[in-house]
Amino acid sequence: MKRRDFLKAGGVGLAASAVAAPAIAQSMPEVKWRMTTSWPKSLDTLFGGAEVIAKAVAEATDNKFQIQVFAGGEIVPALQALDAASNGTVEMGHTAGYYYFGKDPTFALFCAVPFGLNTRQQNAWFYDGDGMKLMNEFGKKFNIYALPAANTGCQMGGWFRKEIKEVADFQGIKFRIGGFAGLTIQKLGGVPQQIAAGDIYPALEKGTIDAAEWVGPYDDEKLGFSKVAKYYYYPAWWEGSTSAHLMINVEKWNELPKRYQTIISGAAAYANSEALAKYDARNPAALRRLVAGGTEMRAFSQPIMEGCLKASNEVNAETAAVNPDFKRVLESMQAFRNEGYFWWQVAEYNYDTFMIRSRTRA
Repeated sequence: MKRRDFLKAGGVGLAASAVAAPAIAQSMPEVKWRMTTSWPKSLDTLFGGAEVIAKAVAEATDNKFQIQVFAGGEIVPALQALDAASNGTVEMGHTAGYYYFGKDPTFALFCAVPFGLNTRQQNAWFYDGDGMKLMNEFGKKFNIYALPAANTGCQMGGWFRKEIKEVADFQGIKFRIGGFAGLTIQKLGGVPQQIAAGDIYPALEKGTIDAAEWVGPYDDEKLGFSKVAKYYYYPAWWEGSTSAHLMINVEKWNELPKRYQTIISGAAAYANSEALAKYDARNPAALRRLVAGGTEMRAFSQPIMEGCLKASNEVNAETAAVNPDFKRVLESMQAFRNEGYFWWQVAEYNYDTFMIRSRTRA
């Protein structure tokens, strides 16, 4: 292209953008929403992720679309974020679907269930499989449109006052555990307790519960669990990956201009990625500090893992037999997981296994 033609083309482009920018701004309505969350403000990973979404939406709309973020308990209790969005108390909630398995266990399949998807598989199922479609078909029953909006990666198995050496040691344990996995703990003889993040420490300190799980080293250190329990188990076979979601009132979602819907979707996807990056980057140092402070690491043994898998399969079969939605989503998730591991065992697993063994030499 000749120089004068380039300048001419550039001039047209600049002129067009000069006209378009204010025109776009004028077409953007002013919207003010409230977002309740299930998190305390101390968790800069999860509560921080909700703030990331609000900030991104505001910046992308020149502050035309503002979302005010609230910690759990400020508007409604932490574990009622879904209800608040569903009934229109707020426009949206940032929460974990498995908190609402009592309404329908299908919710848990989009968040975390025992022996479910790993993190990459979960995101792939949502973004390129049937996960998002199934989630929002199901969500219509609860007046909710949902978007993945944070991921913790594989979690830790939690904090215990005594060692768990065999499956029988779960018998009688009062265990704070999130969501649907509590049914597997119950089948193993334990007593599951669903408690919001901010209430776990005092329950563990007072002996109201015997064990508790939350996420992993970075969050668990902030919540102080190492001060009241000695043994730190891994892995969380009930949370190979955990996805938190924006739960949006479906009528409010449908009222938004498409531009705003796209902006929210993009902000949620960014928050989903950023939360995982924070955990991956910050967990190693936090784990070192916990161990240096006296925490004793323990792995769930192979017999324990096998026993828990057996109990989990029984719970899944019992639930699927009476809940068609659960059965449909479970079959989709499991098929995606099994196909994913067909590939994973070839490259990802072998590379990671070699690098873990070689990390002091590489």
